[in-house]
Amino acid sequence: THTIGLIIPDNSNPFFAEVARGIEDFGFQNGYSVILCNSDGDLKKELAYIGVLTSKRVDGIVFIAATAKAEHIKPFLGEIPLVIVDRKMPDLEADSVLVDNFGGGYAATRHLIDLGHRKIGCITGPPDLAPSADRVAGYKQALKDHGLQPLDELIVEGDFRYQSGNEGMRRLLDLEPPPTAVFACNDVMAIGAMKAVQDQGLRVPEDIAIVGFDDITLASFTNPTLTSVKQPKYEMGKIALELLFQRISSSDLQGRQEIILDTTLVVREST
Repeated sequence: THTIGLIIPDNSNPFFAEVARGIEDFGFQNGYSVILCNSDGDLKKELAYIGVLTSKRVDGIVFIAATAKAEHIKPFLGEIPLVIVDRKMPDLEADSVLVDNFGGGYAATRHLIDLGHRKIGCITGPPDLAPSADRVAGYKQALKDHGLQPLDELIVEGDFRYQSGNEGMRRLLDLEPPPTAVFACNDVMAIGAMKAVQDQGLRVPEDIAIVGFDDITLASFTNPTLTSVKQPKYEMGKIALELLFQRISSSDLQGRQEIILDTTLVVREST
């Protein structure tokens, strides 16, 4: 049918929008239309969309899962080519495109340490998602490697949305004394955190430095501009479709392919 299904958990998150753009552009160049489905992080909605896409006879699906659970996806593996993006799902025999989240979290934290910060907070994403867990693991390892102890009180849980970044920063600001720097596990939460700092009459980075993750386009336009760990979002989408096209054109491919892309720290005005 020359159509591809794309399921993402949150189309209001600029990271997913930029990945989707790479998928759509590369698909169009190769004569494919893309059907976009937003699961809202809901497993039932996710499963319903997989059913809809298979009934519409799409040639393959690119999938950014709502959670790390794979049981509801397994029945479809024999029916349709499937590529996972941005999620570790070891129980699923499917190709995947990932980034070095651990290395990115480590680089963000080491940057803050190199600037002289010793009390560094972290606003996490959902702990059951591998990208968030790996970024936090990188944060903790960087602290340990530089003689600093990760403290539970400095780690607050978010959900990758603006409001959770704002609320998480408010909790960190209530500490006595508060941290002098914060690593937020995505840019959306970092922007929410920056607003919380400014609402308290404090300045970024003079009072609190902030680093995000993803390097969404908006990171270059915040005030101050946001230091962030860059994910190759457009490239992730392109590579995911390349893998999918391989599966579509050849039913003889054995095993699973896992491609892990590097991240890069982009230093701006927030640190």
